[in-house]
Amino acid sequence: MTINQTLLFLPIFLLFILTTTNAQPFSCKASSKCTSMIDYVSPNDTTISNITSLFGISKNLLSYLGANNLPPTTLPSFPIKAKQTVKIPFPCKCANGTGTSDGVPVYKVVPDDGLFHIASEVFGGLVLYQQIQTANNISDPNKILIGQELKIPLPCSCDEVDDEPVIHYGHIVTVGSSVEGIAKQFDTTQETLLKLNALPAPADLKAGAVLDVPLKACKSSILPTSRDYPLLVSNGSYVYTAGNCVQCKCDAANNYTLQCEPSTMKSSIWPSCPNTQCGRVFLGNGTSSGCSSTTCAYQGYDNQKILTNLTTVSTCATSSPPSSATNISSLGWRWNFLLVAVQLVLLSLHLLQ
Repeated sequence: MTINQTLLFLPIFLLFILTTTNAQPFSCKASSKCTSMIDYVSPNDTTISNITSLFGISKNLLSYLGANNLPPTTLPSFPIKAKQTVKIPFPCKCANGTGTSDGVPVYKVVPDDGLFHIASEVFGGLVLYQQIQTANNISDPNKILIGQELKIPLPCSCDEVDDEPVIHYGHIVTVGSSVEGIAKQFDTTQETLLKLNALPAPADLKAGAVLDVPLKACKSSILPTSRDYPLLVSNGSYVYTAGNCVQCKCDAANNYTLQCEPSTMKSSIWPSCPNTQCGRVFLGNGTSSGCSSTTCAYQGYDNQKILTNLTTVSTCATSSPPSSATNISSLGWRWNFLLVAVQLVLLSLHLLQ
């Protein structure tokens, strides 16, 4: 028997005992695709390279750095301490009322592996072993092959929340957390979290649960025809878009308005990055004159060019309309003036007779 034919066994009674986990699928009504995020806590000291490799996002290092608000110059060898929580961005696909990761991660079975170990230890309890079993059409959860590649169905969603586009974030609940505290931390409401996660009451929140948290996205001028539409960026993070030629960041301090500027990265789709100016104004810059301010805003990109638009905003306070009392007073003065004028005309006519 070759090593690739070796069966890995985990006693069924042990699987039965060790099934307690708080990983649950997220609701996703619409059939769509998007980018989601999820927490990951590494059991050991590791590196960014190992984590992005595990989750199948090594080619998208900048997306990992942006999600964790790390400098874009951070090296893949950057250390991650054991028990440190990091955010993993990944593609999400919605179907049949549930969202799961689209194409990644794919895990290759090694000696002494078992489905429970892979779910609870390798992927930190982000999925149930039964979910891995179903996603890979495994008839017997006690039997997997060394070298077998397993799809790992991370929970996610692409649904709007309260008619607004959001980034669904799988947040691991820590000991001592509350629904109200999590809602305040991520600028949402307790009622929204309870509804999204089908929690009857705040007291039903459990430590270790993967909670669906809707992260508010910065407002942008991205056109529906742009290749990166909709470009959703959450507070405290950034993304590279338009073939890495544009960097956009989101900061709640800027009234949740997306801030984009030219990047210094090498383009991934063009020999060199196209022009990012609005006339004489560079992307992300603006000018002020009198009572108006103009800014060169990012609108997206197509196969040939980067789309921008020069937007003008009034910066001077508008004068308030006269009050009703002022209007009445002005009207009364006009009537008095008219009456006096009429009387003077009549008096003049009388004197001429």
